[in-house]
Amino acid sequence: MALIGRLFVILFAFLFACLAAGMIVVGAVLYPEFSDLGSGQIDQSAINVVLGFGFIFVSGFALLPALIVVLITEAFYIRGVLTYAIGGAIVGAACYLGLIPFDPETMRFDGIVRRHLEILTGAGIVAGLVYWMIAGRSAGAWREPPPPSRPPPPLPAHSRPPS
Repeated sequence: MALIGRLFVILFAFLFACLAAGMIVVGAVLYPEFSDLGSGQIDQSAINVVLGFGFIFVSGFALLPALIVVLITEAFYIRGVLTYAIGGAIVGAACYLGLIPFDPETMRFDGIVRRHLEILTGAGIVAGLVYWMIAGRSAGAWREPPPPSRPPPPLPAHSRPPS
């Protein structure tokens, strides 16, 4: 039963981590466009749609790499915040490099835009930290047995024993 509850916590934490990473990706990619807008109003519904697509993009591409990090940390009771930050950075970089063409003859990625790689790596770090705050601090806790219950307090000295 504890495992089922833990799976819900992991799913909840993953969704919030993807939401945070999606907001960072959308904000960082659109930042040059925001600076060119001047003092014009920004349509809030358009921003909500773009954030939704950012969330879907991040959650779709990050699911399998993040699942590997979650399985490793849950299996080995790894609860360190730095572990989740590094795991998030690796997942973010893997998501970006998965979209870039790879040339097997030269063993190089062709067309890497350094700024985009930095954005997705930074978003992965933040997503790892958000995941740690929700679920990572108690990784592997579903395997720990519940603490033994305390014995009842002793009877008062002047009470009669039950018959």
